[in-house]
Amino acid sequence: MTDKPSVLFVCVHNAGRSQMAAAWLSHLAEGRVEVRSAGSDPGDEVNPAAVAAMAEVGIDISAEIPKILTVEAVKESDVCITMGCGDTCPVFPGKRYLDWQLDDPAGQGVDAVRPIRDEIERRVRALLTELTG
Repeated sequence: MTDKPSVLFVCVHNAGRSQMAAAWLSHLAEGRVEVRSAGSDPGDEVNPAAVAAMAEVGIDISAEIPKILTVEAVKESDVCITMGCGDTCPVFPGKRYLDWQLDDPAGQGVDAVRPIRDEIERRVRALLTELTG
């Protein structure tokens, strides 16, 4: 068991928004938060525009792979943040659920992904302050 808070980011393909959010939180929390990401219908690869946008801020997500959302991942997380996957995330008592409405970077170029990346960073910073004080 760990005393660290744990956060699960979920989007449909686990290829853009949830990958960027998990990378931001991992980067900013510096080990103070356990971070997971998953998708209800994982894609084949992380969105290349998301990889490029994160590389611009010095965060490398090129080795990440989309993962399937499991009941275990939700059970093991204190906070579950969905990003456009609707009701596909299982709900358990005692968990905190947030739904972040963010544009989907799928099929977008890096110019369109930058504002999504920046909004995710803003929200992750606020979440991190909440979780760690």
